[in-house]
Amino acid sequence: MASSRLLLLSLFVLSISCRTTSGAVASSDSAPKVSVALYYETLCPYSANFIVNYLAKIFDNGLISIVDIELVPYGNARIRNGTISCQHGPYECLLNTVEACAIATWPDLNEHFTFIYCVEDLVLKHKYLEWGSCFSKTGLDSLAVLECYDNEYGKKLELEYAAKTDALEPPHTYVPWVVVNGQPLYEEYEDVEAYICQAYTGETPKACAETSLITNQQNARTEAHVSFVDDISSTVLNNERMIRMAA
Repeated sequence: MASSRLLLLSLFVLSISCRTTSGAVASSDSAPKVSVALYYETLCPYSANFIVNYLAKIFDNGLISIVDIELVPYGNARIRNGTISCQHGPYECLLNTVEACAIATWPDLNEHFTFIYCVEDLVLKHKYLEWGSCFSKTGLDSLAVLECYDNEYGKKLELEYAAKTDALEPPHTYVPWVVVNGQPLYEEYEDVEAYICQAYTGETPKACAETSLITNQQNARTEAHVSFVDDISSTVLNNERMIRMAA
């Protein structure tokens, strides 16, 4: 299923490029797009699940045509003595920077999201050490991203994302932290499609006609699918062991 969606995302990139080249636009509606910002960390299972099983849907159903998405891979990391420390350990810091470099290298959402989707799908499968395979899977060139990671630019990007995350009002208290038109969704982030439809002021897209706003409270969800800022994840030691084994 995930591999099929990755193929569909890649085909979507191609179709968008063709429409752009021909001068067509995604929507003739003059209404402003809905802004969606995702503050996340790469090894958080809830962040990965949201990207792969929720955010990716708006590419599948066409809602992407009314949305501007910003991805901010930093999450619950902290800066101590000038060094970034990540909630799920050093490998999360590595992947946060890799994904930040991917965003900078391929500013087109359709390109960098395809790569990030691939990496986060591997996170869900506990195969994130294979993240390098996502270059060949997506057909995207690895050189610029790896150069960005290896030099100071990758760290600069992460410090910028740190400042952006720390400037959130209200402050984020967990990840994934999803903001729609400046308003955080809190634990209702899985209902992002419905909130996008509610926020859009233009002609109702077909995908919205099939979406109802069912909140977490209405669904009586009792478990918070989030990683809190002050949580100390048991995966930190495991990640460090895996890094030593891979070295």
